[in-house]
Amino acid sequence: MRVTFQADADLDGRILRGLRRLAPEIDFRTAADAGLAGLQDPEVLRIGAESGRILVSQDRRTMPAHFARFSAGTRSPGVILLREAIGISTAIDELFLIWVASEAEEWTDRLVWIPL
Repeated sequence: MRVTFQADADLDGRILRGLRRLAPEIDFRTAADAGLAGLQDPEVLRIGAESGRILVSQDRRTMPAHFARFSAGTRSPGVILLREAIGISTAIDELFLIWVASEAEEWTDRLVWIPL
């Protein structure tokens, strides 16, 4: 099954716009489209899981602990966290590579930091 993404509310919009320019057919739902603004991490993780989308976030401070608790009791499509110093173009390239070269099942219940 093809990878689909869910943007967290803190994801830099330039990353999403760049990915859509690179691959207009990519399935990357915005935080606004999912109604994530103002929600706490556990709720964001639940929404991502219910839609079968890998959550992409820059919330390095709280998301790892929330993901550990969430995934202990619930299956998750996975979470990709962007490292603090990652450049926009590097984030775009890495997410594009994940989208074209992997299957959704490979990310199940995983939290991965990029760059890898």
